[in-house]
Amino acid sequence: MTTAPLSLEHLIRPSSITEGKPPVLFLFHGYGSNEEDLFSFAPELPKELCIISVRAPYPMEPFGNAWYAINFDAQQGKWSDDEQAVLSREKIVGFIDEACKTYGLNEENINLLGFSQGTILSYAVALSYPEKIRNVIALSGYINENILVEGYSKNNFENLRIYASHGQVDQVIPPEWAQKSPAFLEKLGIEHVYEEFPVGHGVAPQNFHAFNKWLMERI
Repeated sequence: MTTAPLSLEHLIRPSSITEGKPPVLFLFHGYGSNEEDLFSFAPELPKELCIISVRAPYPMEPFGNAWYAINFDAQQGKWSDDEQAVLSREKIVGFIDEACKTYGLNEENINLLGFSQGTILSYAVALSYPEKIRNVIALSGYINENILVEGYSKNNFENLRIYASHGQVDQVIPPEWAQKSPAFLEKLGIEHVYEEFPVGHGVAPQNFHAFNKWLMERI
């Protein structure tokens, strides 16, 4: 299927379902990457899913893209541009609506998979607008409460499910940041799984098989 000219650049693998509206899985890459990165998962993901891998809106030099800027300052250390992240959160929500309408996808079965910065945005979208999202696969990221909508804790999360995983020796995002997620999700009453694997900032084969199995059981 060729891609339509929507608000964010993307790659698409059509669903095997030929009648009705198929479920969809949106993929959100990490800082400095692009839509081709996670799209490499597509051949191994459930065939009934329409897979849409999205390019982040902010180009980087000399290549790659970001969902928001990460600045490295001698005084402040590394810090994230939360305002830009909130803009990306809203861009993603708008793009999901566009894509579902354009490609005839099931708005009742929207799933997100993120890696690193893409995970941070996937959490932000799902926790801010849980009525839109069914499942989230959160790889090598963490929850940034500063980029959630105001009053998010009053949302109804009963239909949201989250699978989160992290590398035990992740040198980019400390495991301690990700390890806060289970308690955060528990407090909101969100059904979730959290696993760690003996890798760095990446996805081990056993990690892929674990989240793919989890997803197959829930779509």
